[in-house]
Formats: sequence, C-alpha cells, structure tokens
Amino acid sequence: MKWIGITGSWRATSAEVERDVRDFVRTAIERGDGIVTGGALNVDYFATDEALKYDSGADRIKTFLPATLDRYAAHYRKRAGEGVITSEQAEQLVAQLTEVKRRNPNALIENLTNEIVDKTNYYNRNTDVVDASDELAAFQVNESKGAQDTIDKARAQGKPVTLKQYTIQ
Repeated sequence: MKWIGITGSWRATSAEVERDVRDFVRTAIERGDGIVTGGALNVDYFATDEALKYDSGADRIKTFLPATLDRYAAHYRKRAGEGVITSEQAEQLVAQLTEVKRRNPNALIENLTNEIVDKTNYYNRNTDVVDASDELAAFQVNESKGAQDTIDKARAQGKPVTLKQYTIQ
C-alpha cells in the first residue's frame, strides 16, 4: 500500500476541483492505496469524504491536525465567527474529523503540544503530511502558498508530485 499526500487550497474551490479530488481519491482507494491529509476545508475535506465512502476508508486515511481536535474545532468556530468561513463549513469539518476519529482513532493524528492554530503550525503540519507520504497529489488554486509549501517540501524530499493548478476568481 502506498500513502499519497493530498494538498490543496482551502479558501477557494470549484466543481472542477472537487471532481478532480474525488476522482483521484476514488482511484487511489480502489487501487488499495491510502491518503494523507491535513484536515482542512475544501480539498482535504473532499478527499476525506470520498475515502470515507468505502468500508475500509477509515483504515486508508491519515489526517494530521496542527493541534488537538478540540483546539482545532474551536479555531474553526472562531474563524466562522469572524466571517472567514461559514458556521456550516466549520461544523461540517468538525463532524467529519470526529467521524474519522470514531471509525479509526489511529487515523486522526493530533498535535498535542500546540496551544494555538496559526500559520507556523499549519506549515509544520504540512511537513507531517509530506513525511507520512510516499508521493503527493496537489490541487493548487490561485497559487496557494500553503499548497506550494507542501509541494516544495515533497520535492525537497525527492517524492513524486502530481500537480493540478486552477484559477478561480
């Protein structure tokens, strides 16, 4: 079994991005591979949702969080309160991550030391995703810096990178 890191943009998405992510994950799971995500909105969410459709899906997921699930949930709810994301997005993501943990506690890898969720801890989480992956699939929207960080780290480790880029207004 090969572990494939999934990275992409959380801010903007489209039906095309969602279709591409779901198609990629479906093919990977049916081939017997697993996915590694960072537990964020949009690309990570689509990938995890697709994997969870399979009976063995929770055994084929590794999700690295930049903090504990409780801290991460509080962060997303705070961001919803600030209007950065919607409350619905926050609650759907928290529900999904809770379901991953319920179905396979080993699939959700929480960072127990980080007290806050910030850019530094997100980028450190990207390193965890790359370290746990044999290769990377990147779905990069609008030259996302977070996705680029993950791509650069995978390439620096000599890991194969499949890159799809999108522009969304």
